[in-house]
Amino acid sequence: MTVIFGCGYTGKRVAARLEAYGEEVRIAPRDLDRHVLPPGARVLHSIPVPYAKRIIGAERLVYFSTTGVYGDQTEVNETTPVAPRNAREQARVDEERDVAAACANHLILRPAAIYGPGRGVHVSLLEGRHRYWGDGSNYISRIHVDDLAAIAEAALFSDLNGAYPVADDEPARAIDITRFCAGLLNIPVPPPQTALPGEDTRRANRRVDGRAIRRALGIELAFPSYRVGIPAAVAPSRTATASMEPG
Repeated sequence: MTVIFGCGYTGKRVAARLEAYGEEVRIAPRDLDRHVLPPGARVLHSIPVPYAKRIIGAERLVYFSTTGVYGDQTEVNETTPVAPRNAREQARVDEERDVAAACANHLILRPAAIYGPGRGVHVSLLEGRHRYWGDGSNYISRIHVDDLAAIAEAALFSDLNGAYPVADDEPARAIDITRFCAGLLNIPVPPPQTALPGEDTRRANRRVDGRAIRRALGIELAFPSYRVGIPAAVAPSRTATASMEPG
C-alpha cells in the first residue's frame, strides 16, 4: 500500500502510475493531528511544511522538498550542501530533518521547477502573468511532471536513502525559455518587468545536475529538455481547444 500526503499536481500522476499496475493507493487527509499508518505502508509526502511529525509508522518515506534549499548557490549536484537564505527555505530544511527522524528508510527528492500540461512558462505566457527581470540571464532548471512522477514511483520501491536534486539535462536562461515558449505559441516575447518600490526582484539563478538520482534508481528521462517537454505539454491543451471549436 502507498499513502500519499498532498496529492496535488505531481501526486496525482504518481497515484495514477501506481494504480495502473494494481497498487493500492490511499490519499491521506491533511487535517489530521497524527496519522498512524498500516504495517508496511509506503508514503509519498509533498505537503508544504510542517507535516512529517504527524506521519507515524511509515515503512518507506519519500519527501518532495525543493532546490530552493540550496539558496544562492549557482551550481548544484548531489554533493551540494543546503544553504537556505530565508525562513521559507529554512522551513523546508527543517522538514527534511523531520522526515529523516520520522523514518530511517527515507529519501528526499529536491525537484527543480516542475512543469507540464497546465503548468509552466507556456501557461503563464498565455495568461499574461509571466515575469522575468533585466536581461533574463539567470539560469533555471526544470523537471517535467511525468519524469518526476516516474522518479518518485521508483523511489517508493527502492531502499535508497539520502537527499538528491531532481532536474532535466538542460538548464535554461529565463530569456531563452521565454523566447522558446513565445515562438511555440506564436505570441510576442513580453518585455522584462519593472520592479515596484520595495519589490524583491531576486530570482533563482541555479543550474542543477540531477543525474545522480536517475543513475541510482535506473531512470531515463522521457523529457530530457524543455525543448521536448514543453511542446508535449502544449499539445494536449491545443487538442482540447480544437475539440471545443464549432464545426
